[in-house]
Amino acid sequence: MAGGGFKGGTTYGNTDEWGFEAVENPVHIHDLHATILWAMGMDHTKLTYRYSGRDFRLTDVAGNVVHDILA
Repeated sequence: MAGGGFKGGTTYGNTDEWGFEAVENPVHIHDLHATILWAMGMDHTKLTYRYSGRDFRLTDVAGNVVHDILA
């Protein structure tokens, strides 16, 4: 994500002592996708595709842009 509007060298959140799960500022994959799409200039809530007669989104019904890691 270098040069894509993200802060370089930033650590966001914390894990437990074994690195098994996030204990501070957990980010779901939908949040990551929403943030990447936002950095590319797209609104993740409007990006839909139709499959089997139903509209789907990459971020499903979740996904929030993580503004803390953006430059």
